[in-house]
Amino acid sequence: MGTVEIERLPSKKLTEDPSIEEDELSPVEQVRLTVPNTDDTSLPVWTFRMWFLGLFSCALLSFLNQFFSYRKEPLIITQITVQVATLPIGRFMAAALPQTKFRIPGFGSREFTLNPGPFNMKEHVLITIFANAGSAFGNGSAYAVGIVNIIKAFYGRNISFFSAWMLIITTQVLGYGWAGLLRKYVVEPAHMWWPSTLVQISLFRTLHEKEDKQSGQHSLSRVKFFVIALICSFCWYLFPGYLFQSLQSISWVCWAFPNSVTAHQIGSGLNGLGIGAFTLDWTTVASFLFSPLVCPFFAIVNVFVGYALIVYAVIPAAYWWLNLYSAKTFPIFSSHLYTTKGPEYNITLIVNDKFELDLESYRQHGRIHLSTFFALTYGFGFATIASTLTHVALFYGREILDRYRASSKGKEDIHTRLMKNYKDIPSWWFYILLVGTIAVSLVLCIFLKKEVQMPWWGLIFAAALAFIFTLPISIITATTNQTPGLNIITEYIMGVILPGRPIANVCFKTYGYMSMTQAISFLSDFKLGHYMKIPPRSMFLVQFIGTIIAGTINLSVAWWLLSSVENICHPGLLPKNSPWTCPSDRVFFDASVIWGLVGPKRIFGSQGNYGALNWFFLGGFLGPCIVWLLHKKFPNQSWIPLINLPVLLGATAYMPPATALNYNSWILVGTIFNFFIFRYRKKWWRRYNYILSAALDAGTAFMAVLLYVSLGLEDRNLHWWGANPEIDPEHCELATCPTAKGVIVDGCPIF
Repeated sequence: MGTVEIERLPSKKLTEDPSIEEDELSPVEQVRLTVPNTDDTSLPVWTFRMWFLGLFSCALLSFLNQFFSYRKEPLIITQITVQVATLPIGRFMAAALPQTKFRIPGFGSREFTLNPGPFNMKEHVLITIFANAGSAFGNGSAYAVGIVNIIKAFYGRNISFFSAWMLIITTQVLGYGWAGLLRKYVVEPAHMWWPSTLVQISLFRTLHEKEDKQSGQHSLSRVKFFVIALICSFCWYLFPGYLFQSLQSISWVCWAFPNSVTAHQIGSGLNGLGIGAFTLDWTTVASFLFSPLVCPFFAIVNVFVGYALIVYAVIPAAYWWLNLYSAKTFPIFSSHLYTTKGPEYNITLIVNDKFELDLESYRQHGRIHLSTFFALTYGFGFATIASTLTHVALFYGREILDRYRASSKGKEDIHTRLMKNYKDIPSWWFYILLVGTIAVSLVLCIFLKKEVQMPWWGLIFAAALAFIFTLPISIITATTNQTPGLNIITEYIMGVILPGRPIANVCFKTYGYMSMTQAISFLSDFKLGHYMKIPPRSMFLVQFIGTIIAGTINLSVAWWLLSSVENICHPGLLPKNSPWTCPSDRVFFDASVIWGLVGPKRIFGSQGNYGALNWFFLGGFLGPCIVWLLHKKFPNQSWIPLINLPVLLGATAYMPPATALNYNSWILVGTIFNFFIFRYRKKWWRRYNYILSAALDAGTAFMAVLLYVSLGLEDRNLHWWGANPEIDPEHCELATCPTAKGVIVDGCPIF
């Protein structure tokens, strides 16, 4: 989304090395100001500390992120938490481990040691890459785990552990094969600068380079601040997580008007517009949009503008004024699927024994209906995809083309020259990985087709689609920090080609969408290693091993919870305050029904109710054209090019499963820290902001796991109004009620 706000750290060695020629410096100013132009090839990276902390971080983040993914307020712990937390541990290991050298049989005269010296930045980078694999490159957990969840929890069918493991690993690794072959186009060229990597480099340098202390100045060290904040976060989550669960969402509007459906729709943060609702729970703040403390303020503003327009202008007009798509027959905010008369649609009634759509039963039970909000989110998703392509082409097209031409013709910069000191990865590594992954995937599609439904040609088609889009979208990401997604397009294509097979559709989406996403994440990490002068072979092995470990742990945790939590993902069958509601998997399941089981022709085509939403594609395509023409007509109006329609239209991309409460609290906290504190207490922000974010994530995660292991497994709850499992913890019970005349829903008034 545009550019990335970074803390620019001047490199003192920029002018100290006389061997660096002027034309070797990076052509991108942000890179020149942030990335050091020197390298110490003697620094050890393949150390015991790196392996121990890297593997531990990868395993821990894989476990925690998968564990949290099923909860009502999922918390994604990113690599920044590990980036901050492992620094004091690494330095402690450097001080405590013995420096004795020893030899291992079979390695000749080569000597090894557990402690090769001070904990260095290159070790730290590899540990962070391990952790990034553990968080599925920022996605929380492996995307294909969602397929296992909907098969077992929603459709009530079976898939073997081995088939599930093959599916997860192949979808996570497939894109690595061709991504490695594309490195020379999007990693080595200086003009491919990958803005998002500069934030991490800035943080690495902040943590490792010595600070200049003014005389008489005494400030709390980062390590002490991290420990104190972690302990406070750990202790505090005991209240919203168990003792006082009403703190997760507080809605004074619902309290003031306990019998008004409209007031509950307006005031509910979980099932309504969230006006006046707030939270004291960090998982609610950071659950879907990641920590607001690490998001630059310009991005927060863009998200706020788009969110406010959609949620507080479009949705109220569509619901109360236009009654669009029979809006009042259904809840104002819901990701569920409904019958014509208002009750939830029982999907199991239209699935036959072959795990396909039963057409006769579907005709008998009628068309599937969506809440107006859910339907419009798909419309805005269509518009976002189309607007991203035209916006990037019009506003960044010439820049991307110029930089791509410069990357192929220009002289290599200092960073590429310094990387020549390390052994490169042979191309055959990537060819073997690509061929091997496709072969295993074909085995899955051919011999285990009953479990995944996808034909072999679907796999080839998905891989080809992802491969075709990887290079152009990588170039877009590397130069503009915008990454158009393929998820809706892949669902749409497979839904038209092969309707009636829900698992085939989500498998096609995962192979097509996630392999491209993984490829781009792989390349982004390689650019980070390129800037930080990490040996390429070390980078590759860490990414590959981390991905295998993370995917295996993700599946193991999923299998454990799906087997041990009764009625998981079914809020109507769970205790009232149970956290195991699986909001993301609910949306994933509904998408499998819409695009796979029923098919887009019966939803968005002539046979469905929502065909008009296809016009959003055209609107999204033309929108940036209008903005661009206005910019050309009025070039002196500097505010016009700031209108970023892909960001505005895609602001609510996480809704559902994200709620108004998530967005409101995220925007508020992000504004406080990245506007007010950044502007008026910049020294504090520079020193502690990222560390506070890491401490809040880590402390909350550890307490949540402790609560589940010690109390959740035994189903022990408190019974009082602040944590009563029999009442709505938000006190907005009527927010999910329809308001159309004559619609009957249990617990709701009849209008």
